[in-house]
Amino acid sequence: MTTWTVGQVADLFGVTVRTLHHYDQIGLLTPSERSRAGYRLYTDEDLVRLQQVVVYRRLELPLDEIASLLADGADAETHLHRQRETVVTRLGELTELVAAIDRALEREMSDQPATTEELKELFGDGFKDEYQQEAEERWGDTDAWKQSTARTKRYTKADWEQIKAEQEAVTSAFVAAKRAGLPADSAEAMDAAEGARLQIHERFYDCSHDFHRALGDMYVADPRFTKTYEDLDAGLAQYVRDAIHANADRHAS
Repeated sequence: MTTWTVGQVADLFGVTVRTLHHYDQIGLLTPSERSRAGYRLYTDEDLVRLQQVVVYRRLELPLDEIASLLADGADAETHLHRQRETVVTRLGELTELVAAIDRALEREMSDQPATTEELKELFGDGFKDEYQQEAEERWGDTDAWKQSTARTKRYTKADWEQIKAEQEAVTSAFVAAKRAGLPADSAEAMDAAEGARLQIHERFYDCSHDFHRALGDMYVADPRFTKTYEDLDAGLAQYVRDAIHANADRHAS
């Protein structure tokens, strides 16, 4: 069995000794062997794990999420498939952006005005507006944000289309219950609230009923969230908030 010292691994792969020591300290990558003098040595299996860590880091995943991925018992092939899917998704997005820029250049050079749909091409799915930037600055250090970021990095365009359909179905359920004259604590309204919570919980981050209460309060406290619901139906933001609280009470009892 071939083994390498930390210095040899650093020289061979261009990973700093400091980084390797940090991975060791947090339990992400600990050398499996020791020399007679007591120095830690990396094995072939250790280097495979290092490769997995480095690729995930290149995909901008946080270390705690990488640790969770590597702790799930998946083999090297599974990790490579995951990594490839993520890269292919990003590659597809960049290819689409290049094509959209080329088309925009052609329009500019021929003095052709762009249609709304043509302008939308340059926004794509990854654009962050000022509100999204604000949200990242506000919640970027929270566990929920980190968990959501790690999950969504792996989503494909088809995943996002499915998520959008799920969100629209949840909102439609709220609107239908309200327009039917059902109170916010009716089974239909509470079921819509539970569907909303589960959609967040399964797609983005762990969302307890108490956490969902806080989100419901934000829907009426933040005018921008309120407007999103009010544009669909007058009073809907308060209705959704009340349904969320009623649903949380139902599950607490």
